[in-house]
Amino acid sequence: MKRIRIAQIGCGHDHADLFQALVRRSDLFEAAGCCLFDGEKAAHPKRLAYFEGYPKLTVEQLLNDDSIDAVAIETCERDLTKYALMAAKAGKAIHMDKPGGFDEAEFRTLIETVKQNRVPLQLGYMYRDNPFVAELRRQVKNGELGEIISVDAEMNCRHKAEKRQWLDTMPGGMMFFLGCHLVDLVLQFQGVPERIVPFRRATCTEGVSAADFGMAVFEYPRGVSTVKTSAMEFGGYARRHLVVTGTKKTVELRPIEVNTGNGNERYTVRTEYTQQPWSDTGVTARSESFFRYDPMLEAFARQVCGEEETPFTPDYELLVYQTLRQCCGMGGRSDAI
Repeated sequence: MKRIRIAQIGCGHDHADLFQALVRRSDLFEAAGCCLFDGEKAAHPKRLAYFEGYPKLTVEQLLNDDSIDAVAIETCERDLTKYALMAAKAGKAIHMDKPGGFDEAEFRTLIETVKQNRVPLQLGYMYRDNPFVAELRRQVKNGELGEIISVDAEMNCRHKAEKRQWLDTMPGGMMFFLGCHLVDLVLQFQGVPERIVPFRRATCTEGVSAADFGMAVFEYPRGVSTVKTSAMEFGGYARRHLVVTGTKKTVELRPIEVNTGNGNERYTVRTEYTQQPWSDTGVTARSESFFRYDPMLEAFARQVCGEEETPFTPDYELLVYQTLRQCCGMGGRSDAI
């Protein structure tokens, strides 16, 4: 596999340490430079150290450089789709952070442009390539869980008041910010729901008026699934979980990720339940340790090099985006659903 020359636009996203991950995986990527904006540099001065020693490019220089194969879009959420669309028109492979910008029409245009220009598109849903999530996807596809009855997913944390008020800068607040990961997981394992009932709330603690709590109920013919995300929960990170219940087996990932204390190194804990007695405690396994973004970037590299097709097609990305908007209370049933 050839090394992919990749450049990054922006450092304003909450996880703008992606550039460090690209540099660390020098076996797959050659960091060609970055485009940083004055407003982001002023707001996030500590992040500038990530980019020391690498060429500073304008957007135009980056997109017009034929030696650059791919672009990572890590701007603030509002501008993600804007710059991804520019990259798609330039024929660059795209990794962009989730879930996309705030404008549905603009996101639709991005999807159509990606399809027309046949450029790889990956959104930054890092749980997709978590080794146990990927294995669970294979189990569900192979029928090992039987018919899926429900999916229960939570992704919580405890942010300071300033960060929670910042959630007011985006539609749907916490549901848009982190709930998107959970929406993606439910759609992967149970498909398109018949109806979505959204709940968006502000806890109104510490003077915060933003929607720092979000929940949504997905209705299916044989049951319901739920997603829940809160920025006001002590211990929330340690209890992030995914539970997929089928007629043959239940699989629980809890926590979805455990930080080993070594940078972005993580592991996952899985428990499988197949017995009926009340005393059944399941069979628990721990994954090997992995760096959080490695599986995602490895998949992206294979896709850019044409070694594999992504299972997450542009049309699926549009479905996730539209479903998320419903979970945020932004309109009714989309035409994709």
